[in-house]
Amino acid sequence: MIRICFTALAAFMLVPMLAIGQQDSSAEQALASVIADQERLGRELDPISAGQEGDRQALRRWPDVRPAAVQASLERLTDLRERLRRIDTRELSPASELNHTLLGRLLDIAIEEAAFDLNRVPFQNDSGFHTLADYVARTTTIGSREDADAWLARLETLPEFYRNNIANLRRGIRTKLTQPRIVIDRVLEVARQHAAQDPEQSSLLLPFANRPPSISVQGSQALRSRALAIVANRVAPVRREFVEFLEQEYLPAARKNLAIRSVPDGEAMYRFLVRFETTTRLSPDEVHQLGLKEVARIRALMEQSIRTTGFQGSFDEFLAMLRTDKRFYASTSEELLKTASEIAKRADDRLPALFGTLPRLTYGVRPVPPEIAEGYTTGRYWTGSMPLGQAGGYMVNTSRLDQRPLYELPALTLHEAVPGHHLQIALSQELTDLPYFRRNWSQTAFVEGWGLYAEFLGEEMGIYRDAYERFGRYSYEMWRACRLVADTGIHWMGWDIERARRCFTENSALSAHNIQTELERYISWPGQALAYKVGELKLRELREAAQGPLGERFNVREFHDLILLGGPMPLDVLEERVREWIAEEGDGVTK
Repeated sequence: MIRICFTALAAFMLVPMLAIGQQDSSAEQALASVIADQERLGRELDPISAGQEGDRQALRRWPDVRPAAVQASLERLTDLRERLRRIDTRELSPASELNHTLLGRLLDIAIEEAAFDLNRVPFQNDSGFHTLADYVARTTTIGSREDADAWLARLETLPEFYRNNIANLRRGIRTKLTQPRIVIDRVLEVARQHAAQDPEQSSLLLPFANRPPSISVQGSQALRSRALAIVANRVAPVRREFVEFLEQEYLPAARKNLAIRSVPDGEAMYRFLVRFETTTRLSPDEVHQLGLKEVARIRALMEQSIRTTGFQGSFDEFLAMLRTDKRFYASTSEELLKTASEIAKRADDRLPALFGTLPRLTYGVRPVPPEIAEGYTTGRYWTGSMPLGQAGGYMVNTSRLDQRPLYELPALTLHEAVPGHHLQIALSQELTDLPYFRRNWSQTAFVEGWGLYAEFLGEEMGIYRDAYERFGRYSYEMWRACRLVADTGIHWMGWDIERARRCFTENSALSAHNIQTELERYISWPGQALAYKVGELKLRELREAAQGPLGERFNVREFHDLILLGGPMPLDVLEERVREWIAEEGDGVTK
């Protein structure tokens, strides 16, 4: 799924009202006050997410990433944490006590992360501040003159947003926290395309592609003309400035070592990122060993799947056949999108058997925009918004068709669409009885763990129709296991990219292009890739823990509702929630 990263503080944004039925005690009132104040702060920190919730003022702004603004926000967050700690939790209702616990965790992690000043590296290999406006443009709907004015206001201030981020990158140069050359080269490709683009063809004009009934033809043309003038006269020059900065200042200062551990305070930074992304206390070495164990387990399943196909050659020969046999590849972009769409509809058909609650928001199957496709992942989910009338998007990369095997498409579709990211995120958005932060917390281990768990669910949904598609699922699971090995290998153990590559080339059917893109992603975004497997393993562990003692009492629809209808949360809190449910369902009998 797509994730927007500016500052750690922005991840802990809007926190609205207390749940209905809470006690009217002084502790409840104090908690309500903290929640209200953080909501106000959150709207300032993350106007993108606030805008998706229908905040009209937020739709006019970009995040303020200036150090002075971040420091002021940090001081306010620290004050909120102190006020939260002074609340006597014994006076809170159970629902409020959980909100208190989760909010405390959010504040703690935000404050801890702020010390590392990660705004100094505001881009990864395939996304960042420089692609944000295009993403927002493609997910912006103009339904009124007010919407149009808001988008024009955002375009007007986009140059300032660029220059503030460039200033942060310069601070990264001075303090020796930069991305390696391999990442900068990929960012430069996109930046140069933006800089060379004819303003008339800019995706920043897409919100004006469809005229709402409330705006006349002449009025719509005038608004688009204003947007075009802003893009041509203000945005295009700053995008050229960004290219010049990368070429003349940033490239010469590129980090020589791939490992984040090699930068000042890098060891503490990586240890933090491992804890932050996995929501566990696992050390980098423990994560690495977990990865090796999973590689061995999944490799045995892959070998068994090969035998089912009747193939007589070796594992390497089977991979070579998969990578070269044309029957496994679409010949056109339309064929790839149609295949993905057909799988998505089959998955839709099986959802009621596994879920008691389904989201109202729909999703579409769309191609990744061509200007970012080359360095983009093979598929991704773009969040929708019911208040703004935007469906979710299952984004399929239709570039390099010879690198997008069809036997992997079922697993990809289950992960990015349903029952993966769209189902989980759209459901979470609709949990209006929960505080905002519980509906929208981008808790990677939970969100991406669920996506990988959704691939596993494809087995009982009957989505994998032959041994090749099942091998594709195992290959995708191997991909996530190798992430544990490669990410820790690069950033903790100092591996070069070729050593990290071997886990994928020797154990998975991933194409060479996809492997390269993924490795660049791990290099540019330390720790994030660790959350998938850790989260999935915990979800499967919790399901087994429930099925064992409950036996015939176990209801998979109720279990999945339990997981999803509490919103994203750290894995240890989720485990406690599930253990309590098991005890209740089993009349106190636990495993």
